[in-house]
Amino acid sequence: MIPHLSHGYSEAPQRLDGKFMPHLFCIVRDSRYLRGHQHIPFTNMKQQERLQFVGIIPARYASTRFPGKPLATLAGKPVIEHVYRRVVEALGSAYVATDDDRIAQAVERFGGQAVMTRADHKSGTDRIAEALEKTGREVDVVVNVQGDEPFITTRQIETLCHCFDDEQTQIATLGKPFESMEAVENPNSPKIVTDLKGFALYFSRSVIPYIRGFEQTDWLSHFPYLKHLGIYAYRTEVLREITQLPQSSLEKAESLEQLRWLQAGYRIKVGITNEETVGIDTPEDLVRAERFLNERA
Repeated sequence: MIPHLSHGYSEAPQRLDGKFMPHLFCIVRDSRYLRGHQHIPFTNMKQQERLQFVGIIPARYASTRFPGKPLATLAGKPVIEHVYRRVVEALGSAYVATDDDRIAQAVERFGGQAVMTRADHKSGTDRIAEALEKTGREVDVVVNVQGDEPFITTRQIETLCHCFDDEQTQIATLGKPFESMEAVENPNSPKIVTDLKGFALYFSRSVIPYIRGFEQTDWLSHFPYLKHLGIYAYRTEVLREITQLPQSSLEKAESLEQLRWLQAGYRIKVGITNEETVGIDTPEDLVRAERFLNERA
């Protein structure tokens, strides 16, 4: 657990079906620790001291490429349990937002908290917004960790939270430097271009920017390409607003939901991480995740 955050939450495993349940709150208490912390510096202590965070993990059973993946076994535990425990380690508490009783029951069995949501949501963002409303509580920032990211780290979640040191941040996400040009060229790994203050200018499946005058195989040595990692945090009022937005032309073109928000004028701060993540979208990814675990053991 992050030592400079204090937490309030219910220890009892519960499922929330529209009834009130205590939410996680994280408030900075020890400014001395933060000022000495080198990962993400504090730029606005007064702002951060009054922020309250809640972690919500969207999890669907009906995945096209890997049905039931939240319940797939990884190192003897469901994938969703790995994600849940990592978020709890970072923030102190978490909810799983799901539309499937099997996932909710699995969460309860390992002592977690589940929020039942509608089945017709088009995105995890919409599911999170409904789950937040069902808690009946108001918080400042909602942290969204996908249910297929079992290797998300405390440091990555902390980096995401520290993006809100900047009062201009409305949405936060993470980027990781690419390590090979082959990876940069993969359209399944979206690229991010940011301004000098770390706010996103654009996300694309194409290789951006184009480096004129050099062979593409050598571009990575001339520009620090950033890979987008699908973890987000939103100010609560912004979360409610973006779920009301229609699909945008850029979103449809690239099939990237965050372009809807960017095109509507929302400011997305990009925190930088050097830690690798292994998302699970297919059965083959699960095998790769097992190998990743064994290599780290």
